[in-house]
Amino acid sequence: MGREVSDEARLYSGGVYAAPPRLADLALEPLRKVAIAGEIRLLREVPPPARVHEVGAGDGRLVRALVDRGYLATGSDAFPPVAPGGEGPAVGRARAEATLPADAFDAVVAWHVLEHLAEPHRALSAAVGALRPGGRLIASVPNLDSVQARLGGAKWFHEDVPRHAVHFTRRGLLRLLDRVGFTVERIGSFVLDQCLLGIVQTLLNRVTRERNVLFRALKRDLSLRSAGSDMAISAVALVPALLIGTAVETLAAAVGRGGALVVVARSGGAAA
Repeated sequence: MGREVSDEARLYSGGVYAAPPRLADLALEPLRKVAIAGEIRLLREVPPPARVHEVGAGDGRLVRALVDRGYLATGSDAFPPVAPGGEGPAVGRARAEATLPADAFDAVVAWHVLEHLAEPHRALSAAVGALRPGGRLIASVPNLDSVQARLGGAKWFHEDVPRHAVHFTRRGLLRLLDRVGFTVERIGSFVLDQCLLGIVQTLLNRVTRERNVLFRALKRDLSLRSAGSDMAISAVALVPALLIGTAVETLAAAVGRGGALVVVARSGGAAA
């Protein structure tokens, strides 16, 4: 079991999941803040001091932001990073499918977590049991029916095998939520950071031999030492990909074909 955990943990320590250098990390911080603010807006039906738990909380950025806004927030992750100096709310070690305390939370957040699970219904069932009557699930996943998925095919940025075990269409996600006991209140197909990153890197992937060259370089993926030509192509194509990708993704999201699905669902009842 220890070897299995170690092998799985290594999947999330390199490539697009590697930690960026400090300067790149600082440059990305404004986009992260915008993205987190968007997640918090989805919690408007459960204002502070509601109890919120995030599964797959990573380094706890959202948990910290929620605590700063007056929420009673906690988080868990299968491989939580060690916070330097013990700063910030602790993110406990637990898999997303793990049983949570019954009737303990007003909201559960699963942000780009379900696609990593071979059996996502187990995590959603755990969330149903953990929510108080009328509690909300806030979830987001890549959209298999998106324009960027169709453009990218096997080179779609969010394909990401073997870390992504399953992908969802809108219909498939709605049916799964209904089956485990959620009533869907809102569903959309635009998540700023996930959608724009997905379309831009997918377009670049269409003109390079290796996948995700620019993003992996940003994350200091050492396997790219031999990818000089792909780096040059990515650098030249970045601005056109950004301009074209922004236009394509804006139009795609307007017709429900954006790169990510985002859903707010209430515990109990049948899906809308």
